[in-house]
Amino acid sequence: MKLLFACGGTGGHINPALAVANYARSQDASTEILFAGNPDGMEARLVKEAGYDFASIRVRGLQRRFSLRNIGNNIMAAVYLTTAGARAKKIIKGFDPDVVIGTGGYVSWPIMNKAAELGYKTLSHEQNAFPGMTQKMLAKKVSRMLVAFPEAIARFPEGIDFGVVGNPVREEIIFADRAKAREKFGIGDRICILSYGGSLGAQRINETVADVMGSLWKEDGKYYFIHATGRYGTEDFPKMLDKYGIKADREKGLYVREYINDMADCMAAADLLICRSGAITLSELEAAGVPSILIPSPNVAENHQYFNAKVLADKEAALLIEEKDLSGEKLTEAVKKLTDDRDTLAKYAKNAQKLAILDSNKLIYNEILKLAGEAK
Repeated sequence: MKLLFACGGTGGHINPALAVANYARSQDASTEILFAGNPDGMEARLVKEAGYDFASIRVRGLQRRFSLRNIGNNIMAAVYLTTAGARAKKIIKGFDPDVVIGTGGYVSWPIMNKAAELGYKTLSHEQNAFPGMTQKMLAKKVSRMLVAFPEAIARFPEGIDFGVVGNPVREEIIFADRAKAREKFGIGDRICILSYGGSLGAQRINETVADVMGSLWKEDGKYYFIHATGRYGTEDFPKMLDKYGIKADREKGLYVREYINDMADCMAAADLLICRSGAITLSELEAAGVPSILIPSPNVAENHQYFNAKVLADKEAALLIEEKDLSGEKLTEAVKKLTDDRDTLAKYAKNAQKLAILDSNKLIYNEILKLAGEAK
């Protein structure tokens, strides 16, 4: 079987494609896999690191906000669009896949659209509760449309048969050992709060988490904090703690670092997570059964992180605070609402776990096999 993946732009589009590719190879080592994406995009690096072949196609997304910079960007986007169709055809015809799989990002459009035009079997997967423009444009063109959240279906055109399959979640998240993880960090019986704003960091999250620490640190022995500042917060975050007279000390229950490279252990150890609401993050915390306070990024297309977060908030699996409403006081109140009563924390944890789809890779792979069978 030959599979062509089209994805790009962000890890949220690329990592699900890699997860499905890895699963396909685990089921059949003879599976031939090719990825298509921008040569300068994140996908080029991540795909090559994963050991897969990569075909370059230059595409640029349109920017809707008016500015001189965006005008220049949109001119280049139009230029790339004039050549993308021919390049997509060359990639598809040269590889001749059984199924073409798109997981979002503007680079998916020329590959998926051309594959559909050429009569190839196509499958598209939308990770967010609010689908992107590319996915909505492709919905009636592809052979099969899959979504992670059932709430996304109402935001697509009518008359489409959807499969609800969740998002692929790393196995280490699903099978992490909570007792061992808490022992690793020396948490004991304390309530562990895990917080982060992404690899680069988020200024507002850093500021308000510092305020939470300053407010709750006096409750000696109750809390253990693990916080990732991101690259841009490494110098500023200690200064934010200084005003409260706090020094980060892992032994005393305040573990501050730039980046979390052992997320499976951190999630397993956590009683509460404070973070953004990217689709993959939410699927992982559902799989781990961790209650959360979600602060959607306001700087994403169509405010889709808000709609992701609302899915969990409506099911009492998370509390939702929009960044425009965020303050240290409001975040502290939310933390206390969930942690002052262990029964409340347990209820939110159980509700989060109910939402988890733990066999997403298998479900997506089965859809691929059906289409591949039809292609023969």
